[in-house]
Amino acid sequence: MTLFNPEKTAKKTLLWLQSGGCGGCSMSLLCAENPDLVSTLDLMGIELLWHPSLSEACNQEFQQLLQDILNDKQPLDLLCIEGAMLQGPQGSGRFHILGGTGKAMIHWVRELANKAQQVIAVGSCAAFGGIGSGEDNATEATGLQFEGEHPGGLLGSDFISGSGLPVVNIAGCPTHPNWVTETLMQLVAMPVDQANYDTFQRPKHYAEQLVHHGCPRNEYYEYKASAEEHGQQGCMMEHLGCMGTQAHADCNTRLWNGEGSCTRGGYACINCTAPEFESPRHHFQQTPKLAGIPIGLPTDMPKAWFVALASLSKAATPARLKDNAVSEVKIVPPTIHKKRS
Repeated sequence: MTLFNPEKTAKKTLLWLQSGGCGGCSMSLLCAENPDLVSTLDLMGIELLWHPSLSEACNQEFQQLLQDILNDKQPLDLLCIEGAMLQGPQGSGRFHILGGTGKAMIHWVRELANKAQQVIAVGSCAAFGGIGSGEDNATEATGLQFEGEHPGGLLGSDFISGSGLPVVNIAGCPTHPNWVTETLMQLVAMPVDQANYDTFQRPKHYAEQLVHHGCPRNEYYEYKASAEEHGQQGCMMEHLGCMGTQAHADCNTRLWNGEGSCTRGGYACINCTAPEFESPRHHFQQTPKLAGIPIGLPTDMPKAWFVALASLSKAATPARLKDNAVSEVKIVPPTIHKKRS
């Protein structure tokens, strides 16, 4: 079954541009499986007009494509932007000149956004500014419609695309390939509905989940049996900076490359789908505490409840979990219970 019937529907067109970033979201997208990226776009009836890493068109052909879009000779349904918008120095945008054009990337993005039916920020850099906007933000990096947590960004808080939606923010560093393909599918195959997106304009199909859901360390979390060093089996929230109980993503139920996630690989979740994740004001791999209590409590958990439940949980922690939590390998297996004869 395909979403696209060539006899009844014209293909949707997609233009992908990259700005201030590492290209990691494109690298991740190429790992799309079952089906692969090319097959997925074909099934959705999407024509890829240009992508800086995937297209064969030379620079002259690319520039002509841009002019055709601006002159309404080429329809543009989906404009995907990867990487932060670099406005420096002093708002000129000249830290990133689009090759061969002599004009800043921010100029092209503004012009093309006004022609697109949908504008999609792919990755936290394009959505909120991301890594490039951290610390002193020397490049004046910003997102398309947010600057960190604050509405605005390059296009302004009032921007609305041709379809009637604001910028759709597929946040993540990088994005899971299926977050991107499912969002594109939603945009081309379903009626436009703002209710499909959360406060930060992230698609709810992944942003209404928590990284904590499905984490294989959940039993340790329930009893507050915590790892003290990286590589150990226990929960990483109490000491090692894990923010999986606060991070909006489905990384442990929609696995990466079919089998992994940060926490499954022994690395604490850094909440990369959130605005300003790049500046947590503490070491990424340490949990900030006040009077011994983690400052960043689980989502929807009042502090008093957390303290009470944590105390009870620690008092009831099975010896098996206490020992395994601070070991690099499971040393105590679950007890086998036999039926009484």
